[in-house]
Amino acid sequence: MDSDVIRLATAGDLAVVDEVVNSAYAHYIARIGRKPGPMLDDHAARIAAGQTHLLERDGAMLGLIVLIPQPDALLVENVAVSPAAQGLGLGRRLMDFAETRARAAGLPRLRLYTHVAMVENQAIYARLGYAETRRVIEAGLHRIYMEKPLA
Repeated sequence: MDSDVIRLATAGDLAVVDEVVNSAYAHYIARIGRKPGPMLDDHAARIAAGQTHLLERDGAMLGLIVLIPQPDALLVENVAVSPAAQGLGLGRRLMDFAETRARAAGLPRLRLYTHVAMVENQAIYARLGYAETRRVIEAGLHRIYMEKPLA
């Protein structure tokens, strides 16, 4: 949409980043039995490192994506959309942004992970061309890693 802007987050955005992440992931607490990883992340550090990008529409922050360059991939550390804005294609827009950034950096793939209990996310990522590469337990969380090659 023409009114959508994706920009780097600044320190002044921390409260709204926390709000969007917490509201986007809160419903998973009961399913997982604890807060999901994104709710525990140090958002201030991610912002300071230039890793957090915000999606704004008409001046309202509706979503975000955290991107971490790795030697062989761009890691999508977190993608979150405000519950009120879910279903509008914003998550897809953020994932397309990640793909554009990875290509611009000359990286051959995108990488992400999700909790094994977040089955709807796994299905979304599979439809976007991601394939499971491994399952691990990290920080007490059961994660599925997925990758998408950029041909």
